[in-house]
Amino acid sequence: MKKLLPRFAYIVLTLLTCWRAASAADTDAEAEASRQRLLGAAAYLASDELEGRGVGTQGLERAAEYLAQRFAELGLNTQLQQGTPFQTFRVTTAAELSEPNAVTLIGPPDAQGQPQHITLQLGSDFHPLSIGGSAQFDLPLVFAGYGITATDQGYDDYAAVDVRGKAVIVLRHEPQQDNPHSVFNGTENSAHAPLVRKLSNAYEHGAAAVIFCTDEHDIRSRMANLLKERRAVLDELAQSEAKLAEKAAPSLEELRAHLQATSALVTRLQELSQAMEAEYDAVLPFRAGGDSSAGNIPVLHCRRSVIEQIVRQSLGVELRQIEQQIDQQLQPASAELPGWRVQGEVAVRRNEVEVKNVLAVLEGEGPLAEETIIVGAHYDHLGYGGEGSLAPGVRAVHNGADDNASGTATLLEVAHRLQARGRKLPRRVLFAAFTAEERGLIGSAYYCQHPLFPLENTIAMLNLDMVGRMDGNKLIIQGMETAVQFEHLLRGLNQQYGFELTAQPGGVGPSDHTSFYLKQVPVLFLFTGTHPDYHRPSDDYDKLNLEGMRRVAALTADLVAAIAETKSRPQYVATSTPSFSRGGDRPYFGSIPDFTQTGKGYAISGVARGSPAEKAGLLAGDVIIRLGESQIGSLEDFDSALRKYKAGDKVQVIVRRGEAEVSLDVVLEKPR
Repeated sequence: MKKLLPRFAYIVLTLLTCWRAASAADTDAEAEASRQRLLGAAAYLASDELEGRGVGTQGLERAAEYLAQRFAELGLNTQLQQGTPFQTFRVTTAAELSEPNAVTLIGPPDAQGQPQHITLQLGSDFHPLSIGGSAQFDLPLVFAGYGITATDQGYDDYAAVDVRGKAVIVLRHEPQQDNPHSVFNGTENSAHAPLVRKLSNAYEHGAAAVIFCTDEHDIRSRMANLLKERRAVLDELAQSEAKLAEKAAPSLEELRAHLQATSALVTRLQELSQAMEAEYDAVLPFRAGGDSSAGNIPVLHCRRSVIEQIVRQSLGVELRQIEQQIDQQLQPASAELPGWRVQGEVAVRRNEVEVKNVLAVLEGEGPLAEETIIVGAHYDHLGYGGEGSLAPGVRAVHNGADDNASGTATLLEVAHRLQARGRKLPRRVLFAAFTAEERGLIGSAYYCQHPLFPLENTIAMLNLDMVGRMDGNKLIIQGMETAVQFEHLLRGLNQQYGFELTAQPGGVGPSDHTSFYLKQVPVLFLFTGTHPDYHRPSDDYDKLNLEGMRRVAALTADLVAAIAETKSRPQYVATSTPSFSRGGDRPYFGSIPDFTQTGKGYAISGVARGSPAEKAGLLAGDVIIRLGESQIGSLEDFDSALRKYKAGDKVQVIVRRGEAEVSLDVVLEKPR
């Protein structure tokens, strides 16, 4: 009998919601008005004027103001945060080179008994890199080869040297770059080649600074390209001379044209010669490697000729000979550099900008009015591209019409529909346009840390992200099993709408509902699928399926009303949840990053249910500071360290939990 009563309640609820949806069907005129509202909002949010709504752009600010105005026009309560709808906070954007930047290499005494001093010039001899941090330093120098620890390949540049508290000199790229059979992905770069990966590996081994040096292969490759172009110019010059020689008596105009062409070719040869000279010993620009690192230790790129001098004096061999030896034997050649130190100071400033969640409330009425339902969508996107773009190297406005102007426009339409009912719901509805989702769910995570209304009385969160490209009649919904009532509720309502529903398991995914599910709030995530324009400049509003968006908005409004009008609140269910993956070739750990936290260590916002992390006792709010023998200063460090292990390994993890350090043992599982 206990099992029959809930089932009977679900049947009644299903009939009730079917009646409600059928009674709320749009007329033709209402449907057209809805499509026009959706088009107007999406077209503005995805216009070039809004600069792709990237964090730090004026376009994102204009989008926030637009949403605030639209919420106010709908008659919602927007006097929520000091008389505004804006929940403001700061996020870090790009890094900038600051001052001072001075570096000196100090070596053992010369013939006169005086310590050697090599003062490096900023820009010509060295550059700080944006992946590093600011610091004053006076550190011993160690040559650490390519700075690679590759367990599967049996290669470790750090195996025979202790670099704790020292500065490491690291070559760019990898051994055997010319060998198509190299264990490091042949002639292509492997995962060990990026500068940020090498930085993480150095930090894990205790290094206090990293000095990158261009490898011989890279120089040869660049010189070969320049020589090829130089040969082409010389060939063109020879052909021009030959054509002129064929003429017995060239005219004055022909001589003038030949002189002009020859002069241009000679100028190009001079430019190529200068480029070859500069490129041979050039330093990388400040932003080489990106801005993503937490900046735990200073990072430099030094002119190769400077490093060659130090290596030659210390080890008695040329740097190119060491590289050749590593290539031939595939054995590290790392070594201390006796008597050599690096002193100085570098300054990297990480800029912060203010961003805003935009919040508006439709107040409830009655004894349940203090319970809250959240309907959310993120309104930010990728700006002009860069990190996250699937059009690498292209600087262009990424309008993000589907991702997520479609969800934001649909959020406004849901608010319009619920307000237009003309009567208050039994529970409060909070409409939330989240910012900085593309940078790691930062806006929704910030709200969960600073909720406008208590999370213990937040009974459900519905998330709209990429709902603008409905293919046929397909609608993807994640989170049906995060509350006991959700699946019956959705199936009942869908009898009116007739969507082809695809249920995705769990309450964790790459969108803002995750932040709430990790706080034990039942969630539903509505999504119409990816497409070739995803995270590219071609995601424009003229490709949106407005009728699909209208129907999603109508279903969402009916879902909110049904949840609000049901006497009992949704009953949260803990489900098996995947972690955020950074590649399927590493063992499974099961942590979920907290991108709102800064400082040293890898902060987690939660752990996947049933994962190694959960079994070991890791908790939301923990900051991982060591994994095995590797110290951890950032998510990149954690990712790099984890790849050194395999499924079945038992690894000690040290976390900072409040003021204490806690040691836990994690048994890793096979990649997922």
